[in-house]
Amino acid sequence: MTKTPLSASEGVVRDLPDKAEALPDLSDSSDPSDPSAVPAEEFLRLDRQICFSLNAASRAFNSVYRVVLKELGLTYPQYLVMLVLWEHGELPVKRLGEHLRLDSGTLSPLLKRLEAAGLVRRERSAEDERSVRVNLTEAGADLREQALVVPRRIAAATGFDLREIRDLRARLDRLTLALDAAALEGVPVCE
Repeated sequence: MTKTPLSASEGVVRDLPDKAEALPDLSDSSDPSDPSAVPAEEFLRLDRQICFSLNAASRAFNSVYRVVLKELGLTYPQYLVMLVLWEHGELPVKRLGEHLRLDSGTLSPLLKRLEAAGLVRRERSAEDERSVRVNLTEAGADLREQALVVPRRIAAATGFDLREIRDLRARLDRLTLALDAAALEGVPVCE
């Protein structure tokens, strides 16, 4: 087992399995990509759960973003909102939520805090009273310049080169599409 800090600020350490014990030996299997080749008990171990690995990576990203975004006065979800507005300009709240995969109940408090900080403005559409549009204030647009360093700092923190980052992002995008399809069609039954 390897001792790895979970958080430098908390000094928390957890045992991580060494690479040799991370996955079962599938060398006797004719098809190592076939889930039926792996004993069922192996799939119930926490260190075998892809969702746990993704969640742990997401939490680690959030910890790094918390430090990097402190200089901008943004939280990670607020940063994502700003990224979409910097890229697309004024948008209806509904469209902004689609870009971020957030519902209005989650997005509205984010927008309210960004508006209170003077970074965005929400206005009812003149054409459709039910639609609220969000646009950047001058301060919000100016913050983009300061944010230009964020992606490079995050990339450096991963320890990956740009090719590895692009590959991982492409795999995660494929995973997201597959999981979205499975949620819509029903999760397939494995024998």
